Amino acid sequence: MIVATYNGPFWPLFLHVLGAMVLFGAVLAALAASVAGFRSAAFRSLLVAVPAWVLMRGGAAWVYSNGYSAVKNQTWLSLGMAIADGGLIVLLLAIGTAYWSQRTSSTLATRIAAGLSGVYLLLLAVAWLAMAGKWG
Repeated sequence: MIVATYNGPFWPLFLHVLGAMVLFGAVLAALAASVAGFRSAAFRSLLVAVPAWVLMRGGAAWVYSNGYSAVKNQTWLSLGMAIADGGLIVLLLAIGTAYWSQRTSSTLATRIAAGLSGVYLLLLAVAWLAMAGKWG
């Protein structure tokens, strides 16, 4: 078993974790706003999630290049990268449906935006657990 420790600079890991926390919070706020029927708040929350995703993914790439490149075949690392990259599609679809919901006041669009936000929140929780528990 390889124990992965990070001995690189502090800032890349800090930026990755900060971006991940803001991303999780923004998606959670969008889900709550969608369920409550606050369409414009859900859309704005999801717009905050985009720079947070960039910060999270950029920090992850920086950490990976500085310290974790020796443990490339770890399940937790592969899972986290797959969720980050694939989750961007879900995030963009959620933003699109939240915009549609805001512009047309469609109940269907609001429900779809809430569903996509919930799915993305669940994916982020799985990545969080994988990173914290170091699966595999």
